[in-house]
Amino acid sequence: MEPAATLRDFSISFWIPTAVLGIALVIKLPTIIRLWRDPLLRAVGGLLLLACGVFVFCSPSTIARVNRLTGVSNISAPWCYSLLTAFCGSCLLLIITWRNGPDRSAVTRRARRWVVSVYSGVIALLWLLFLLADVPVERLRDLDTYYATTPFMREEILLYLGAHALACLITARLLWNWVRAEGLDAWLRWGLKLLGAGYALNLIFDAVKLAAVGARWVGGDLDWLSTDLAPPIAALSAILIAVGFILPHAGQYASDRWRVRVAHRQLRPLYVLMRTSAGEGVPFVLRATPELRLTRRETFIRDVLLPLARYLDTALGARAYEAALSLGHPPDRARALASAVTILDAVEAKARMPEPPATAAAPDTTDLLQEIGPVSRALRRPDEIAAVRARAAADPAESVAAHE
Repeated sequence: MEPAATLRDFSISFWIPTAVLGIALVIKLPTIIRLWRDPLLRAVGGLLLLACGVFVFCSPSTIARVNRLTGVSNISAPWCYSLLTAFCGSCLLLIITWRNGPDRSAVTRRARRWVVSVYSGVIALLWLLFLLADVPVERLRDLDTYYATTPFMREEILLYLGAHALACLITARLLWNWVRAEGLDAWLRWGLKLLGAGYALNLIFDAVKLAAVGARWVGGDLDWLSTDLAPPIAALSAILIAVGFILPHAGQYASDRWRVRVAHRQLRPLYVLMRTSAGEGVPFVLRATPELRLTRRETFIRDVLLPLARYLDTALGARAYEAALSLGHPPDRARALASAVTILDAVEAKARMPEPPATAAAPDTTDLLQEIGPVSRALRRPDEIAAVRARAAADPAESVAAHE
């Protein structure tokens, strides 16, 4: 099987990475607009926009359309090379801003100015070389190899590949060094790994292109490397880079939402108990966010626990804690089980005696109000609560006296 034919069967449409990059840009766009003064967000937005532009304008159909609209044969070449070079500069600017944060030191400003000036100069030189070159025959897919030996166009091809390879090499190296740093969020670490893999693939793209061009210089023909192998490598690289940008944001968002939903669900046993005691629950709100529903449930539980505190039997709580420890539960679990036992006892006492005695003083409930999560989880194991309650009620007269 010929390599070119095999690769054409497994080719990746340029619109797939464009769509993925566009999704990444759409996800980031609201934050970029809201925090426009943040140089890091501006750098991310510029990089994603340029990456989308590269794949839109490097598509053979778009290349033909631009050439036809301008009436200049192969005018898309310097335009696509310029977009790719600007993308390289954006990568370096992003890394400088990302690593240094809001640092406005002279070294950081000098590094940014160096990147902007060098890559702006490369773009200007690309257009100058194109004006000097003779490229009359339109080539939509194999321009790099077709004009590999043409004066000035040869230098232009080497210039854009060299600028691209240098930026990707620096960016990949910095990313891999950053991945090994301690204290990174798991989502950020995986995002950096995907970004590093994407830029490493870009280096393979450059190597493949240079191999095809070099073969032309010595009279060989490895054009399939440039026309059939390089495009899917570039597409896969763009997908990895886009996902690398999306993953930390989307992963953290999903983790936060999942954590809120789990916390809301875990509070249900205690919420149902408090609703039974109060006779009503939290009114349903159709458009309430998960965060708001969690806050309303927590507030309701604490609001019901405060007046219920006058029925709490602290002696029963102490006995329940010792009983839980004797049953083999660790201290944190024993404390939650003891609190659950005292709350159940208080709810039953309130049902028997709706109005607490005037002399009854409410115990300190600070710890109990802060530990409603563990208490609610303990209520999910009625068998454990029953065992602790049975052992703690060895002398039931004490509990009755506490309520009277």
